[in-house]
Amino acid sequence: MSTKLSQRLARTATLSPTSLVPRSSRLIPIISSAAVRSSSAIPIRRPFSTTEARHLANVQAGMDKIRDAIAENFGGPAHNIGTTSFSLDDTPDLSGKVAVVTGGSEGIGYGVAYTLIKHNLSKLFILSRKREVFDGALASIASELGQDKADRVHWIQCDLEDWAQTAVVAEQIKKDTDRLDILVNNSGRGIMTAGLTSYGVDKHMATNHMGHVVLTSHLLPLLQKTAEETGETVRISNQSSNLHSAAPKGTQFKSLEEINEDVGPNGQYGRSKLAGILYARYFDREVTRKMDTGKKGRVVMNATHPGIVYPISGYAVSHLAEPFKKDQFEGAVPTVYAVTMANEGGQWICAPAKAEAGSDLAQSDELADNLMELTRKIISEKTWPKSVAKGCPMDDVVVHV
Repeated sequence: MSTKLSQRLARTATLSPTSLVPRSSRLIPIISSAAVRSSSAIPIRRPFSTTEARHLANVQAGMDKIRDAIAENFGGPAHNIGTTSFSLDDTPDLSGKVAVVTGGSEGIGYGVAYTLIKHNLSKLFILSRKREVFDGALASIASELGQDKADRVHWIQCDLEDWAQTAVVAEQIKKDTDRLDILVNNSGRGIMTAGLTSYGVDKHMATNHMGHVVLTSHLLPLLQKTAEETGETVRISNQSSNLHSAAPKGTQFKSLEEINEDVGPNGQYGRSKLAGILYARYFDREVTRKMDTGKKGRVVMNATHPGIVYPISGYAVSHLAEPFKKDQFEGAVPTVYAVTMANEGGQWICAPAKAEAGSDLAQSDELADNLMELTRKIISEKTWPKSVAKGCPMDDVVVHV
């Protein structure tokens, strides 16, 4: 054996087992120990205090409120970020049911009418002023849903400013159907300058509120009969708006002179939309809760807010906001929910299906009482003796149930 080989074997015999392990492997115990020492130094988070938990809950509630506000008012991707969920595809089967939709030939009203027919409504009465507009809507329904569905739609000319004619239309409907499951009080005057009807009443209040009160009052016996015979919930909706908050802060609904005062386009419109919410809350107290059918059936009324549906002016703003505008179908969502799903009344339902409190004025029972007493008084005086003297049910169903 050579001298070099003997020396090499001698060195190998003196090495410890650890010295034979690769250097990188010998580092592992050291790293692991360091990691353990480091992790043990991380403090365990104590439970939130009551104050901290309350603060976090308030932050979450604030974020939810922002999400709901965006979903309520805007379309496109923003429409689906709210805390509640409902889409037109969620509309239940409506086979065998009958509905009335005012202003159902265009805009949100058409979105509602189209959806109800699409989901197998047996008969639909559309009330509007212009035949040619209805003919266009009917052609679209026939083209997209089929002639069978189009044949279920019936048009009646109706101007809600003309209360006597509105009462006649309601009586015609009662002759043409033995049941009524859904009433959509949708038609209305938009944000426009002040004007008076032939009765000498502010056009916004006369159309958006009082005309629908006349229609509802005459149809209520049929609505109640349907609830009693079917044992189901019969539903009414009033088209309102978040612009109800634009109603004058001093609104009292004490006199005709008050509601005829020109308070500007937003104020005129807002006051009439405030009336829609108050009417729903009054109806819940004075009609729904006092109905004793001996069955499960009852009639409920809610008000709705469709969101921002119509075009935003200004090229730059309009262009940037285009993806977030609501079309007539997105605007129809809260109304469709209200007349097919809602089981409680007296609510202001915002898109897609969120009950909100509304303004302070919208929550006042006293103001609702004032409104409905004034409504009864004005309609009775303006239509006497043509309507009230011949059996108009204003005293029975508007104030004294």
